[in-house]
Amino acid sequence: MYNFPEPPIFLMFAGLLAAIASGTAFEAVLKQAVQEWSKNRSTQTLANLRGTQLAIPFLGMIGGVGFFLSSGLEIFGFPQTLSFSVSIPLTILTAWLVWFQLGKVLNQLERGGSQSLDLDSWS
Repeated sequence: MYNFPEPPIFLMFAGLLAAIASGTAFEAVLKQAVQEWSKNRSTQTLANLRGTQLAIPFLGMIGGVGFFLSSGLEIFGFPQTLSFSVSIPLTILTAWLVWFQLGKVLNQLERGGSQSLDLDSWS
């Protein structure tokens, strides 16, 4: 009678796994760069961190999250064009906000060291 399309469950799980794997790589690269910076306190290390070494895992994370969101909307019955038109701008906006905030935190770390990021002490 009615022809309902198959929900993209595989794409949802593939996007989730891609986002988790890229997020793990992103975390490892970020931790390694901050540890290198803390050893020699060079501003060049944190400036180089915002390059391709950190951007590639971040882009993988963005792509995985985008596919996860669009597939999740399709599972709930939204058409494919609507799910992509909602998930792509939402993912891009969120990614830009995270990248912008990461840049601010790294700049604050360069200027004030790790004490400037201590949220527990308000003195």
